[in-house]
Amino acid sequence: MRVTHLSLADFRSYASLELALQGGVTAFVGPNGQGKTNLVEAIGYIATLDSHRVATDQPLVRFGAPRAIVRANVEREGRTQLVEIELNPGGSNRARLNRNPVPRPREVLGVLRTVLFAPEDLALVKGDPGERRRFLDELLVARWPRYAGVRADYDRVLKQRNTLLRTAAMARRNKTSGPNLTTLDAWDHHLAKVGAELVGARLALISALSPLVDKCYAEIAEGGATRIGYRSTLSPEPDPAVDVLTEQFLAAIGEARANELDRGITLVGPHRDEMVLELTSSSGEAGLSGSLMPARGYASHGESWSYALALRLAAYDLLRSDGSEGGEPVLILDDVFAELDTKRRRRLAERVSGADQVLITAAVDADVPEQLIGQKFAVAGGSVSAA
Repeated sequence: MRVTHLSLADFRSYASLELALQGGVTAFVGPNGQGKTNLVEAIGYIATLDSHRVATDQPLVRFGAPRAIVRANVEREGRTQLVEIELNPGGSNRARLNRNPVPRPREVLGVLRTVLFAPEDLALVKGDPGERRRFLDELLVARWPRYAGVRADYDRVLKQRNTLLRTAAMARRNKTSGPNLTTLDAWDHHLAKVGAELVGARLALISALSPLVDKCYAEIAEGGATRIGYRSTLSPEPDPAVDVLTEQFLAAIGEARANELDRGITLVGPHRDEMVLELTSSSGEAGLSGSLMPARGYASHGESWSYALALRLAAYDLLRSDGSEGGEPVLILDDVFAELDTKRRRRLAERVSGADQVLITAAVDADVPEQLIGQKFAVAGGSVSAA
């Protein structure tokens, strides 16, 4: 799988851009603030309908423009598909596939698959649980695009249920008549059904991902080991059936009902779960050598980088092993090498040099390892030219 052409209109700093790309390694080199990351961000957006830098679409639209358009030609197994996303801040985004409108933008998910590693990924190890939940769910959708609908359904039901709980809590505090809580039972069942499906998929994903992360970490860090777990408000058994998870979900909601009505918020479900990252330190950097410890708060800066890299490389390996489902993903390394020491830089370069398509951003030529020499573009002043 590879992107053969990228077209931008009013996306970030680009009023208009047409850029032909090829397989293998492509590097975008130029000073910071010139638009390098905007290019790979656009490609990542085509794949995920999300940005790795901002939480909303508004900053993605060039200042003063009403909308932005991102198009990409995606080649896979000799077939080319044209994907187009129209970003309309304050309105609904629209998407086209091969110039034909689709009912919802998420219908194009799966046409392009990417794995993007950026300096922001340190938050996977050092940040709050929401960063790790987002990593899991984005990888889940990359493997099985139908889970985009499951996530959307869960978020919709959760929002409705929280609104009802919040209204009831305010009425209690003000000693006024509250909403009819008989509808809460219906929302409970909706939440349990879609939430159980999401938790079950996350558990299966972690089971497949965990040995790959451990292998990648050992390669990058030259020793040490990792363990990934899943801490859930449902306390599920290993490899649970969705109907069993649904019953556990309903039971947990019942136990939390009084507390939820007091606080006005849903306290049970995948929105409160956590992917737990642990590691051992072969060098004793983070503590006693050989002892498992939480990565967050205990891993050194170098170990945190290695863990974040291992998570992304394991995601890449997992998607690549699903080649019949969607093709080898495009690997994006956004301003990564400048952040790594010499050894980790070399190991990463060796690890990814054989990928079908690798897109790299770097401030200077020296930040691109010699193992990854290929097509190169100079980026300056919002323009892109062959170098």
